[in-house]
Parts: sequence; structure tokens; C-alpha cells
Amino acid sequence: MTSPAASATARLAAAAVHAYTALGVVLALLMVHFSYAGEVELVLWLFLAAMVVDGTDGFAARRWRVKELVPGFDGALLDNIVDYITYAFAPMILLWSAGFLPAGWLGGVVASVPLLASCFQFCRSDAKTDDHFFLGFPSYWNIAAFYLVVLGAGPTATTITLLVLTVLVFVPVRYVYPSRTETAWWPTMTLTTLWFVLYAVVLAQYPSPSWWAVALSAAYVVYYAALSLHLTLSRRRSAELATA
Repeated sequence: MTSPAASATARLAAAAVHAYTALGVVLALLMVHFSYAGEVELVLWLFLAAMVVDGTDGFAARRWRVKELVPGFDGALLDNIVDYITYAFAPMILLWSAGFLPAGWLGGVVASVPLLASCFQFCRSDAKTDDHFFLGFPSYWNIAAFYLVVLGAGPTATTITLLVLTVLVFVPVRYVYPSRTETAWWPTMTLTTLWFVLYAVVLAQYPSPSWWAVALSAAYVVYYAALSLHLTLSRRRSAELATA
């Protein structure tokens, strides 16, 4: 039987996990502030910090049994709020304020399109499937912004990229949830970790990163997209065979 003191400590640890997740909104506030201050590189570092928090809080929540010990608090809702602000809203602020989008009102329109699409996606009940996939492009606008900034994309290239990714939000491809999708978990997590390192290497060299660092980091994006598409098509073929 767990002692009252141990139980209180466990609940405190579980609550601390929620506080850790909530730090994302502070990072988002800093992202917006430094975007308008013209500190593009710093904002990209904040993107990395937010991804580290998002990539580790789920492990912590399961380790410290957050759902069991803090049942009255909706951690999934908190996670969605933080993810929307750090993965969608703040990246659009950065791209718009730093001149990567068209000038004037048109830039605001372009920035609004991904935000509206992400509103739809974050409110879908099946946005995260029961077997731990994301359905439709999972609003990785921060990653898109990272490459657009690092590669020095112009307003036209940025606009086309954002519009294409917006369409992919509504295409029912099942994207891998790196920390939870069971298929190819070890290689995916290994490559994801390496991608974080490469992100830091590229950013440390910004504004003139080594071509090999950018290429290797982009190779992970290709792997992620290819694996997601392969698993989606494999599932569809299996479903077709089962109903044939």
C-alpha cells in the first residue's frame, strides 16, 4: 500500500509534468516577441526548445502516471493548446514579420490559411488515431519555417510551400507519431534524435550552414514522409484484401 507521503509526492511529480508542458506557452510568447524584434535565429532556437519539451513530456506523463494521479486535469487539451501556438501560430508570425511572406495584407492572408487549416485539424476527433498516427499533415509549420528561413526562401516559394502543406492537412495520409508509432519505432526515434542534433548544427552555423548538415537533416524529412506514405498505402492494401 502506498503511503500518504509517497502518494502526495507522486501527485506532485505528476502535476510537475503538466507544468513542464505548459512552459511551451512561455516559449511561444518569447517566439512572438523576438520575431517582431527581428531576432530570427533566436526564434529558431526557441522552436527547438519547444520541440524538445513536446517530445519528452509524453514520456514523462506515462512515467509518472499523470492521467491516474491528476484525473481532473486534461493534459491532452493542454498539449494541443501549446502545440497550436508553438507549431502553427508562432511560425506564421515569424515568417510574416521577417519578410518571408508577401508584403502587406496578402502576407496576412497567406499566414492565415495554415492557421485556419490547423484549427480544423486540432479539433478533429481522429487527428490522432488509436494506433498512434497523425491523420493529415500534422501542423509541423515550425519545421517548415525552419527550412524556409535557413534556405532563404523568397515570398513566392514560401507561399507555395505553405499552400501545398495546407492541402496535405486534408489528405488522409497517416503520418508517423515519432515517439508512439510502434512500426519502425527504434530507427525512427534514433533518426529523430539525430535530426534534433542536426537542427542545432545547422542553426549554430546560420546564416551560412554547411550544405551537408542541411542535406542530412532534410534526408530525415524524406524518410519520415516516405515511411508515413508507405504505412498508409500498406494499411489500405490490407483493408482492400480483407474486404475482397
